[in-house]
Amino acid sequence: MINSLDRKISPGSLLKFALPTIASTLLTEVYGIVDGLFVVHLVGTDALSAVNITFPLILVTIAIGMMFSSGGSALVAKQLGQKREQAARQNFSLIILVALIAGVLFSVLGLIFLKPLLFFLGANDQLYQYCYEYGHTCLLFMPLMLFMGTFSMFYITRGKAVLGLIVSSVGGITNIVLDYVFIAVFDMGLRGAALATGIGYALSGIIGFVYFAVNRNGSLYFVRPKFRSYVISKVCINGSSEMVTNLSICFVTVLLNNIVIRLAGSDGVAAITVVLYMQTLLMSVCFGYSMGIAPLTSYNYGKRETPRLKKIFSISTKMIGAISATVFFLCVWQSRFLIGLFVDAGTHVYEMALSGFKVFSICFLFMGLNIYASALFTALSDGRTSALLSFCRTFVFVVGFLLLLPILWQMTGVWLAIPLAEAISFLMTLYYFRKYKDVYKFA
Repeated sequence: MINSLDRKISPGSLLKFALPTIASTLLTEVYGIVDGLFVVHLVGTDALSAVNITFPLILVTIAIGMMFSSGGSALVAKQLGQKREQAARQNFSLIILVALIAGVLFSVLGLIFLKPLLFFLGANDQLYQYCYEYGHTCLLFMPLMLFMGTFSMFYITRGKAVLGLIVSSVGGITNIVLDYVFIAVFDMGLRGAALATGIGYALSGIIGFVYFAVNRNGSLYFVRPKFRSYVISKVCINGSSEMVTNLSICFVTVLLNNIVIRLAGSDGVAAITVVLYMQTLLMSVCFGYSMGIAPLTSYNYGKRETPRLKKIFSISTKMIGAISATVFFLCVWQSRFLIGLFVDAGTHVYEMALSGFKVFSICFLFMGLNIYASALFTALSDGRTSALLSFCRTFVFVVGFLLLLPILWQMTGVWLAIPLAEAISFLMTLYYFRKYKDVYKFA
């Protein structure tokens, strides 16, 4: 049987291999944005603010799923490259089992402590009911939502990236259709939006579980797992950068919401939510590409195919640079159109979001390569370096600037925090590329 990871490396082959993951990531963000459009236009800007305040609950689930997915796929792909197929299957099955247990635990704890948790996340008396409706409903679906994130990278490792795209598309389309049904038809408000999101994510997770349980013809499927504590430890450590990134985003979102609601009220939270939607959408291509080619990097690293590793790195950095520049100029050129997708021109929220987006867009010049660097070191099984880069980029630098700059420049300081953090992280990325290029032979 020919392994789909064993292929020649060229710009075309890399793009072709990563394209399903890019499309899947992009579509996932589009579905999230459509969800936001339903909320802001049919429920209101306060409801959109509540979604942003409550969204860290979903981000924690994504963080845990991505930790198991990226760390686990790096280990499993490396073992496949070493021709250790049975060990790879056993470890894959163990990872999925532990992920399910973690999802159930998080859901139960979240439901028990939901009220104080929402106020900690930034809810106030005005927004609490909206936050409760969204958060309570989403928590009910957390175990299956975590499944969706955990399976994402294993489709690629299995050589079925297109299937991953189809699964995420089915979940996303379900989400959009149910948004319309629950919000526009049945007038269920924000609870309907949360129910649509939960069902969409859960459906994707269920499809993934059924596929790996039933289809036993390929390189990866469920077998009886063998509990190996060192495997779970290694997966968690190696995937910690992806978890750190999402957990840091959770903390930063909470900090942002608390700062902005003090400086500009619920309109300010709505404005920052619109800009963050744009950030995740526009950078989803870089993220999808970086995650899409990660199993190729892990496989060739396991086989000690140094020439292929160098080609992957060289082509990828050039592609990421081109994407980043294109995204930045798109933001400069079409900022009014992008912000206008969410809020009507001339409103207070629109003017705040537009002025902030013009400053915020600078971060896109640096963000792409920073995302790729984290995925690269995870794929090379260097979770420590990957986590360090992610932690500094998404937490240390951002939090430092958020605590300092708003004191000096109010909302302008808020908008500047992430661009400055990305710029410093870019310099850090270049340093670690230089430091480890001869260690891992990727450049």
